[in-house]
Amino acid sequence: MVDLLRKPVGVRGKVHDITPEAAGWGYVGFSLYRLAPGDVAAEVTGGREVILVLVEGKAHVTGAGQDWGVLGDRMNVFERTPPHCLYLPDGTDWRAVATTPCTLAVCSAPGKGGHPARRLGPEGIALTPRGTGANQRFINNIAMEAADVADSLLVTEVFTPAGNWSSYPSHRHDEDDFPRMTYLEESYYHRLNPPQGFGVQRVYTEDGTLDETMAVKNHDVVLVPKGHHPCGAPYGYEMYYLNVMAGPLRKWRFQNDPDHDWIFRRDNPGV
Repeated sequence: MVDLLRKPVGVRGKVHDITPEAAGWGYVGFSLYRLAPGDVAAEVTGGREVILVLVEGKAHVTGAGQDWGVLGDRMNVFERTPPHCLYLPDGTDWRAVATTPCTLAVCSAPGKGGHPARRLGPEGIALTPRGTGANQRFINNIAMEAADVADSLLVTEVFTPAGNWSSYPSHRHDEDDFPRMTYLEESYYHRLNPPQGFGVQRVYTEDGTLDETMAVKNHDVVLVPKGHHPCGAPYGYEMYYLNVMAGPLRKWRFQNDPDHDWIFRRDNPGV
Protein backbone atom coordinates (compact mmCIF):
# COMPACT_ATOMS: atom_id res chain seq x y z
CA MET A 1 0.00 0.00 0.00
CA VAL A 2 1.26 3.48 -0.88
CA ASP A 3 2.06 5.70 2.12
CA LEU A 4 -1.22 7.46 2.96
CA LEU A 5 0.27 10.30 5.05
CA ARG A 6 2.21 12.89 3.06
CA LYS A 7 4.30 15.53 4.82
CA PRO A 8 5.19 18.85 3.16
CA VAL A 9 8.70 18.92 1.72
CA GLY A 10 9.40 22.47 2.89
CA VAL A 11 7.83 25.75 3.98
CA ARG A 12 8.11 27.73 0.73
CA GLY A 13 7.48 26.92 -2.90
CA LYS A 14 5.83 23.71 -4.05
CA VAL A 15 5.54 21.78 -0.81
CA HIS A 16 3.22 19.01 -2.10
CA ASP A 17 3.21 17.41 -5.54
CA ILE A 18 0.92 14.39 -5.44
CA THR A 19 0.29 12.96 -8.89
CA PRO A 20 -1.99 9.97 -9.56
CA GLU A 21 1.16 7.93 -10.25
CA ALA A 22 2.69 8.93 -6.91
CA ALA A 23 -0.57 8.14 -5.12
CA GLY A 24 -0.94 4.75 -6.79
CA TRP A 25 -4.36 5.50 -8.25
CA GLY A 26 -5.91 6.88 -11.43
CA TYR A 27 -7.73 10.18 -10.95
CA VAL A 28 -6.92 12.68 -8.17
CA GLY A 29 -3.91 15.00 -8.21
CA PHE A 30 -3.07 17.55 -5.53
CA SER A 31 -0.31 20.16 -5.29
CA LEU A 32 0.25 22.93 -2.79
CA TYR A 33 2.29 26.11 -3.11
CA ARG A 34 3.29 28.28 -0.15
CA LEU A 35 4.39 31.59 -1.63
CA ALA A 36 5.94 34.81 -0.40
CA PRO A 37 5.05 38.12 -2.10
CA GLY A 38 6.52 38.09 -5.60
CA ASP A 39 6.88 34.31 -5.79
CA VAL A 40 5.53 32.69 -8.94
CA ALA A 41 3.72 29.39 -9.50
CA ALA A 42 2.94 28.25 -13.05
CA GLU A 43 1.83 25.00 -14.65
CA VAL A 44 0.42 23.52 -17.85
CA THR A 45 -2.78 21.50 -17.33
CA GLY A 46 -2.13 18.99 -20.13
CA GLY A 47 -4.85 16.36 -20.14
CA ARG A 48 -6.14 17.38 -16.72
CA GLU A 49 -8.64 19.93 -15.48
CA VAL A 50 -7.64 22.08 -12.51
CA ILE A 51 -9.31 24.02 -9.73
CA LEU A 52 -7.04 26.57 -8.08
CA VAL A 53 -8.07 27.33 -4.49
CA LEU A 54 -6.71 30.44 -2.78
CA VAL A 55 -6.56 28.85 0.67
CA GLU A 56 -4.99 31.97 2.13
CA GLY A 57 -3.66 35.24 0.79
CA LYS A 58 -3.80 36.92 -2.61
CA ALA A 59 -2.28 36.27 -6.02
CA HIS A 60 -2.52 37.79 -9.50
CA VAL A 61 -3.67 34.91 -11.70
CA THR A 62 -3.67 34.45 -15.46
CA GLY A 63 -4.91 31.29 -17.11
CA ALA A 64 -6.59 29.85 -20.19
CA GLY A 65 -5.67 33.01 -22.08
CA GLN A 66 -7.35 35.38 -19.61
CA ASP A 67 -6.20 37.78 -16.91
CA TRP A 68 -8.30 37.03 -13.84
CA GLY A 69 -6.81 39.83 -11.77
CA VAL A 70 -5.94 39.53 -8.09
CA LEU A 71 -7.82 36.65 -6.46
CA GLY A 72 -8.22 35.98 -2.76
CA ASP A 73 -9.10 38.01 0.32
CA ARG A 74 -9.06 35.39 3.09
CA MET A 75 -5.79 36.02 4.87
CA ASN A 76 -6.25 33.22 7.42
CA VAL A 77 -8.11 30.06 6.45
CA PHE A 78 -9.80 29.95 9.85
CA GLU A 79 -11.69 33.12 9.06
CA ARG A 80 -14.09 30.61 7.44
CA THR A 81 -15.02 33.07 4.70
CA PRO A 82 -15.69 31.68 1.19
CA PRO A 83 -12.55 31.08 -0.86
CA HIS A 84 -11.67 32.52 -4.26
CA CYS A 85 -11.17 29.69 -6.77
CA LEU A 86 -10.58 29.30 -10.49
CA TYR A 87 -11.56 26.43 -12.78
CA LEU A 88 -9.23 25.77 -15.74
CA PRO A 89 -9.95 23.06 -18.34
CA ASP A 90 -7.49 20.60 -19.80
CA GLY A 91 -5.25 21.90 -22.58
CA THR A 92 -4.58 25.27 -20.93
CA ASP A 93 -1.99 26.82 -18.64
CA TRP A 94 -1.94 29.18 -15.66
CA ARG A 95 0.38 31.49 -13.73
CA ALA A 96 0.00 32.96 -10.23
CA VAL A 97 2.13 35.76 -8.76
CA ALA A 98 1.68 36.15 -5.00
CA THR A 99 0.86 39.70 -3.90
CA THR A 100 0.78 38.72 -0.20
CA PRO A 101 1.92 35.59 1.63
CA CYS A 102 -0.20 33.00 -0.16
CA THR A 103 -1.22 29.35 0.12
CA LEU A 104 -2.42 28.04 -3.24
CA ALA A 105 -3.92 24.58 -3.70
CA VAL A 106 -3.97 22.93 -7.14
CA CYS A 107 -6.69 20.26 -7.41
CA SER A 108 -6.67 18.17 -10.59
CA ALA A 109 -8.36 15.27 -12.33
CA PRO A 110 -8.81 14.00 -15.91
CA GLY A 111 -10.38 16.64 -18.14
CA LYS A 112 -12.80 16.07 -20.97
CA GLY A 113 -13.04 19.56 -22.44
CA GLY A 114 -16.61 19.90 -21.25
CA HIS A 115 -16.42 23.11 -19.21
CA PRO A 116 -14.95 26.58 -19.81
CA ALA A 117 -12.57 28.44 -17.54
CA ARG A 118 -14.46 30.36 -14.86
CA ARG A 119 -14.19 31.82 -11.39
CA LEU A 120 -15.72 29.79 -8.58
CA GLY A 121 -16.62 31.79 -5.48
CA PRO A 122 -16.66 33.62 -3.27
CA GLU A 123 -20.14 34.36 -4.61
CA GLY A 124 -22.42 31.35 -4.32
CA ILE A 125 -20.37 29.63 -1.61
CA ALA A 126 -22.10 29.73 1.78
CA LEU A 127 -20.76 28.20 5.00
CA THR A 128 -23.24 25.42 5.83
CA PRO A 129 -23.50 23.37 9.04
CA ARG A 130 -23.67 19.59 8.86
CA GLY A 131 -24.22 17.10 11.67
CA THR A 132 -25.22 17.61 15.28
CA GLY A 133 -23.54 17.78 18.67
CA ALA A 134 -19.89 16.70 18.64
CA ASN A 135 -20.37 15.63 15.02
CA GLN A 136 -21.13 19.15 13.76
CA ARG A 137 -18.83 20.71 11.16
CA PHE A 138 -19.12 23.53 8.63
CA ILE A 139 -18.86 23.17 4.85
CA ASN A 140 -17.81 25.47 2.00
CA ASN A 141 -18.90 23.61 -1.14
CA ILE A 142 -16.60 24.81 -3.94
CA ALA A 143 -17.45 22.36 -6.74
CA MET A 144 -19.69 19.56 -5.61
CA GLU A 145 -22.15 17.56 -7.69
CA ALA A 146 -24.95 20.15 -7.63
CA ALA A 147 -22.72 22.64 -9.47
CA ASP A 148 -22.08 21.65 -13.10
CA VAL A 149 -18.67 23.33 -13.28
CA ALA A 150 -16.20 20.49 -13.91
CA ASP A 151 -15.77 17.24 -15.83
CA SER A 152 -14.40 15.11 -13.00
CA LEU A 153 -13.48 17.18 -9.95
CA LEU A 154 -15.43 17.42 -6.70
CA VAL A 155 -13.91 19.94 -4.25
CA THR A 156 -15.04 21.15 -0.83
CA GLU A 157 -13.73 22.70 2.40
CA VAL A 158 -14.61 21.48 5.90
CA PHE A 159 -14.11 23.25 9.25
CA THR A 160 -14.30 20.96 12.29
CA PRO A 161 -14.59 22.66 15.71
CA ALA A 162 -12.26 21.62 18.50
CA GLY A 163 -13.38 18.38 20.12
CA ASN A 164 -15.59 17.39 17.17
CA TRP A 165 -15.56 14.69 14.50
CA SER A 166 -16.17 14.90 10.78
CA SER A 167 -16.34 12.58 7.77
CA TYR A 168 -18.36 10.70 10.37
CA PRO A 169 -20.21 8.39 10.80
CA SER A 170 -17.56 6.50 8.88
CA HIS A 171 -18.41 6.16 5.19
CA ARG A 172 -16.82 4.86 2.01
CA HIS A 173 -17.12 5.50 -1.74
CA ASP A 174 -14.87 2.89 -3.29
CA GLU A 175 -17.11 0.87 -5.64
CA ASP A 176 -18.19 1.84 -9.14
CA ASP A 177 -21.81 0.79 -8.64
CA PHE A 178 -24.00 3.84 -9.27
CA PRO A 179 -26.56 4.67 -7.91
CA ARG A 180 -25.71 2.61 -4.83
CA MET A 181 -22.14 3.93 -4.62
CA THR A 182 -19.56 5.73 -6.74
CA TYR A 183 -15.83 5.11 -6.90
CA LEU A 184 -14.10 8.30 -5.78
CA GLU A 185 -10.47 8.67 -4.78
CA GLU A 186 -10.01 11.40 -2.19
CA SER A 187 -7.29 13.58 -0.69
CA TYR A 188 -7.42 15.60 2.52
CA TYR A 189 -5.23 18.70 2.97
CA HIS A 190 -5.19 19.45 6.70
CA ARG A 191 -4.71 22.64 8.72
CA LEU A 192 -4.85 23.08 12.50
CA ASN A 193 -5.62 26.13 14.64
CA PRO A 194 -3.44 26.89 16.62
CA PRO A 195 -0.90 25.59 14.08
CA GLN A 196 1.13 23.47 16.53
CA GLY A 197 -1.86 21.18 17.02
CA PHE A 198 -2.70 17.80 15.56
CA GLY A 199 -5.75 15.87 14.44
CA VAL A 200 -6.50 12.20 13.92
CA GLN A 201 -7.61 10.45 10.74
CA ARG A 202 -8.32 6.75 10.36
CA VAL A 203 -8.52 5.04 6.94
CA TYR A 204 -9.88 1.50 7.11
CA THR A 205 -11.85 -1.17 5.28
CA GLU A 206 -14.57 -3.28 6.82
CA ASP A 207 -12.57 -6.47 6.28
CA GLY A 208 -9.51 -5.04 8.07
CA THR A 209 -7.13 -5.38 5.12
CA LEU A 210 -6.49 -1.64 5.39
CA ASP A 211 -6.48 0.01 8.80
CA GLU A 212 -4.25 3.02 9.38
CA THR A 213 -4.67 5.70 12.04
CA MET A 214 -2.59 8.84 11.51
CA ALA A 215 -1.77 11.91 13.57
CA VAL A 216 -2.10 14.74 11.06
CA LYS A 217 -0.36 18.08 11.51
CA ASN A 218 -0.48 21.46 9.82
CA HIS A 219 -0.13 21.18 5.99
CA ASP A 220 -0.20 17.35 5.96
CA VAL A 221 -2.11 15.51 3.22
CA VAL A 222 -3.87 12.16 3.70
CA LEU A 223 -4.72 9.92 0.74
CA VAL A 224 -7.90 7.83 0.80
CA PRO A 225 -7.71 5.16 -1.94
CA LYS A 226 -10.57 3.13 -0.45
CA GLY A 227 -12.44 2.47 2.76
CA HIS A 228 -13.79 4.65 5.53
CA HIS A 229 -11.98 7.82 6.59
CA PRO A 230 -13.24 9.67 9.72
CA CYS A 231 -11.39 12.63 11.27
CA GLY A 232 -11.20 13.90 14.85
CA ALA A 233 -10.11 17.30 16.21
CA PRO A 234 -8.73 17.23 19.78
CA TYR A 235 -9.96 19.64 22.41
CA GLY A 236 -8.26 23.01 21.91
CA TYR A 237 -7.55 22.61 18.18
CA GLU A 238 -9.83 23.49 15.30
CA MET A 239 -9.34 21.44 12.13
CA TYR A 240 -9.68 22.47 8.49
CA TYR A 241 -9.37 20.26 5.47
CA LEU A 242 -9.68 20.71 1.72
CA ASN A 243 -11.16 17.64 0.03
CA VAL A 244 -10.50 16.67 -3.57
CA MET A 245 -12.46 13.75 -5.05
CA ALA A 246 -12.61 12.25 -8.54
CA GLY A 247 -13.47 9.00 -10.25
CA PRO A 248 -15.12 7.64 -13.39
CA LEU A 249 -18.45 9.38 -12.58
CA ARG A 250 -18.79 12.89 -11.10
CA LYS A 251 -21.34 11.92 -8.48
CA TRP A 252 -20.93 11.45 -4.71
CA ARG A 253 -22.68 8.32 -3.48
CA PHE A 254 -21.43 6.59 -0.35
CA GLN A 255 -22.36 4.03 2.26
CA ASN A 256 -21.84 4.23 5.99
CA ASP A 257 -19.96 1.60 7.95
CA PRO A 258 -22.71 -0.80 9.09
CA ASP A 259 -21.26 -0.80 12.61
CA HIS A 260 -21.79 2.96 12.92
CA ASP A 261 -24.77 3.58 10.65
CA TRP A 262 -27.05 3.69 13.72
CA ILE A 263 -25.58 7.10 14.55
CA PHE A 264 -26.62 8.50 11.17
CA ARG A 265 -30.10 6.95 11.49
CA ARG A 266 -30.56 8.38 14.97
CA ASP A 267 -29.53 11.87 13.86
CA ASN A 268 -31.50 11.69 10.58
CA PRO A 269 -34.79 9.96 11.39
CA GLY A 270 -36.82 8.97 8.37
CA VAL A 271 -33.85 8.99 5.97
